[in-house]
Amino acid sequence: MSNQKLLVEDWMTSPVQVVQMSTPVLEAYNMMMERCVRRLPVVDGGQVVGIVTLGDLREARPSPATSLSIYELNYLLSKLTVGEVMTHTPYTVTLDTPIQVAARIMLDRKVGGLPVVDAQWRPLGIITESDVFRMLTEKWDYFTGPHTERTPVGAGRNGGVKSAAY
Repeated sequence: MSNQKLLVEDWMTSPVQVVQMSTPVLEAYNMMMERCVRRLPVVDGGQVVGIVTLGDLREARPSPATSLSIYELNYLLSKLTVGEVMTHTPYTVTLDTPIQVAARIMLDRKVGGLPVVDAQWRPLGIITESDVFRMLTEKWDYFTGPHTERTPVGAGRNGGVKSAAY
């Protein structure tokens, strides 16, 4: 196997779209929908102070069982900010973090992405589970070699088709 290091810098998404703590929840939600992203680093004074996910924004929406009118709901949602629903002090990585370390943090901490920051906590990018999967598919030969036994997709260890149930 090659001694080449696989670093976050080479696989992260950059530049990264960020939001301010004061950004209204609806504006952040629309931004995510327009850009097809599921998480945004939150900045204050140019430094990463949090991360907000699509799930955070969905949870901030009121229950359909509410007795508030649509006008009252829209008013309340217009006042709710990202700073009120974000995860504070998110796990982060730097440009020179090995991709394996970033993937391990995401797996162990059950998060789908990590802001990439410099020494002053300024956002440089974001590394997500999708970036790790892209790296895995593009660098497959880095992890495998001609000596590695390959199992056909859909086949189990004994050559049988894998069950759809898990």
